[in-house]
Amino acid sequence: MEKWRFIVTEGMSPAMNMAVDEAILQLHSEGKVPPTVRFYTWNPATLSIGYFQKAAKEINLELVQEKGIGFVRRATGGRAVLHDQELTYSVVVSESHPEMPSSVTEAYKVISLGLLHGFQNLGLDAEMVSLASDEEKEKYSSPGSSACFDSPSWYELVVEGKKVAGSAQTRQKGVILQHGSILLDMDVELLFSLLHFSSDRLKERMMESFRKKAVTINEVSNRPVSLQEAMEAFRDGFATGLKVELVKGELTPEERALAEELAASRYSTDEWNLRR
Repeated sequence: MEKWRFIVTEGMSPAMNMAVDEAILQLHSEGKVPPTVRFYTWNPATLSIGYFQKAAKEINLELVQEKGIGFVRRATGGRAVLHDQELTYSVVVSESHPEMPSSVTEAYKVISLGLLHGFQNLGLDAEMVSLASDEEKEKYSSPGSSACFDSPSWYELVVEGKKVAGSAQTRQKGVILQHGSILLDMDVELLFSLLHFSSDRLKERMMESFRKKAVTINEVSNRPVSLQEAMEAFRDGFATGLKVELVKGELTPEERALAEELAASRYSTDEWNLRR
């Protein structure tokens, strides 16, 4: 069985978390590190926005700062995510890997199988729904909100008909980076307070719609699930889904150095984070 590296990094700043994902991608493209699954958390809790989002227009940046919440723009698309009571994952693998379909959608499905098995390992009745039809897209989407879990991806992971994970993917230098949030709990009111809406009425409507379409592990589990238990369940899930053996490893000194450089030059700068 093929061996991939499995890394759990300590709670990092928003800039470092995004920089580490990119550093792994870059060094994997150079053949210096193996395909990698990484689990991580955020310090402080952070609002991340998608690459194409307009920061000032969509986000209440003053309130983000006032509440001591981190802020960063991802290199991947999608909408705003509040990274707080969650396990975040990233998968980095070459586009040319024999098990990776060339289609973005199908590669997303293969990687997301790891998530599906992880939820099932926690005893949840999770399923993967293809959003091929307009009817399914409508069921899981809510246009008008900047919140990620309001927005459907190609294959949606659902429990009891509600979305349980949000993921995004980018391809650079012949390498796939997919990362996403596995929510243990979530402060929906805090998330929506950080987003701009044209009126309070619209905000309330969007929040209500969001609650109907998104759910956290601890809302659907019949017992409390800890971060450690989630890590074990999803580590096994990714190993099963990707059909690989995950071998515990660490970031190399070169990855850490490159990540620190990327964090300083890109992910912690207004030029990057507020560029749109």
